[in-house]
Amino acid sequence: MSEGLPSLTALAGAWTIARVIRHADGNENRFDGTARFTWSGPRLIEDEEGFLTVSDGRPPVRATRRYIWAQEGARLEVMFHDMRPFHTVPLGTARPETTFLCPPDRYEVSYDFSRFPDWSSEWRVTGPRKDYRMVTSFARST
Repeated sequence: MSEGLPSLTALAGAWTIARVIRHADGNENRFDGTARFTWSGPRLIEDEEGFLTVSDGRPPVRATRRYIWAQEGARLEVMFHDMRPFHTVPLGTARPETTFLCPPDRYEVSYDFSRFPDWSSEWRVTGPRKDYRMVTSFARST
């Protein structure tokens, strides 16, 4: 069994991603695409690009997102594209968990690095207008 993600360096490169978003009302959306982690000084820039398919039958739409990852000792700091703090990922554990509060919403994430380089994240998002689970699987692109 893996002891978790060893360092920020292990994320560098290209990944294929598959994301399923299951809403409490039964609707399910999918995102299929790529994530590229590229160096910018001591940080990694995560750029996701792909297509979002919603359950109402509309054609898929192009979707992108960007995060900034930095290593601070035995943890990774994940920031939004504008450098606002998002959440912290402890290193050295196969299944780290953390929470991000954005009142009135709560975002709880569990990472699974136990089969790295394949890895995943599972978000549970709740709030007055939000109630969904989002599972993203990452596989190293060749």
